Amino acid sequence: MTAIPPNPADLRRECAAAIAGYRYFDEREWLREAFLTVPREHFVPRRVWWPRRGDDGRYPVLDRDEQPGRWLKAVYRPLAALITQIADGAVRIEDGPSASADFTSSISCPAVVVNMLRHLDPQDGDRVLEVGTGTGYSTALLCERTRADHVVTVEIHPALTERAEEQLAALGYRPRVVCADGEQGWEPGAPYDRLLSTVGVQAIPPAWLRQVKPGGLVITPFATPARCDVLAWLRPDGQGGADGGLIDTVYFMKARSQRARKPWTELGWPRWPDWSDWSLTVTPEGRQRLRTRDG
Repeated sequence: MTAIPPNPADLRRECAAAIAGYRYFDEREWLREAFLTVPREHFVPRRVWWPRRGDDGRYPVLDRDEQPGRWLKAVYRPLAALITQIADGAVRIEDGPSASADFTSSISCPAVVVNMLRHLDPQDGDRVLEVGTGTGYSTALLCERTRADHVVTVEIHPALTERAEEQLAALGYRPRVVCADGEQGWEPGAPYDRLLSTVGVQAIPPAWLRQVKPGGLVITPFATPARCDVLAWLRPDGQGGADGGLIDTVYFMKARSQRARKPWTELGWPRWPDWSDWSLTVTPEGRQRLRTRDG
C-alpha cells in the first residue's frame, strides 16, 4: 500500500511555527503571511541533492516521484537547504548521487530565507533588486510584499533563469527576471530602495552601492576569515560608499567571480585572529564569554 504524502499546507504551518520559535518573523506579519501563502514545494525541482553525505560518501538524491513524502518533508525542514546545482551544472542530477561538494546553487533553508527578508524589511511599494534568483522562491516572497513590477531579480545561469521565470509566472508572479551577472546589478531598473543578495561575496560590488538609493539597504552574505559567512547590512551614501555592520552567521555559495580567495588584509579585515585583543571570562555557572578588550 502506497503511503499518502503529507499535506503541504500542514507542513508549511509546522515550518512557520518552528521559524517563529527562532523569532525570525519578528512581528512582521506580512512575512508570516507571505511564507504561508507561497508554496515552497512549487519552486523546488523534482530532483535535488540532500546536502549531507550518505554512508557511501556521496550526496544522495531526493526524488519527488519516487519518495514524495520524504521529498516534501525535506522541502519544509526549517534548517535544511536543498542542492539544485553542482559544479555550475557540469554534474548532472540524472546521474544520481554525487561525491562532489562543489555546490553552486541551492534553495536556501526556510529559516535563513525568512531571516534575510526580516532584515531586508522591504516596505509596500519599495523597488527591490534581488541578486541570485535561483529557484525563484525568495522572489515570490518579495512579490507578496511589494508589487511584482517593483521587483527585479538577476540570475547568471540561463537554465536557472528560465525555470525560475516559468515557475513564478505559473503562480501569477511577473517580476522582471534578468539573466546577467548579478555583481553588476541591473542598471535599467535603478535606483532601488533595497538590494538582497542570495550569493556570498568577499568584496562588495561597487555597482550595488551605486544602484541603491542613499539611505537604502543592502543585505548580503559576506565572507569572513572564520570559515563561515556573515549576513551583512549596508546603507549606501550616494557617493559610491556605504556604512553598515554584521548581523549573523550564515553559509552561502559565492558569486562566480569571487570564488578565488584573496588575502584577507586586501579585503579590509584586520590580522585574524589577534588573540591578544580578546579576553575570556567564565562564570561560576560555567558560561563562557569572549570579547575584544575594548568591546
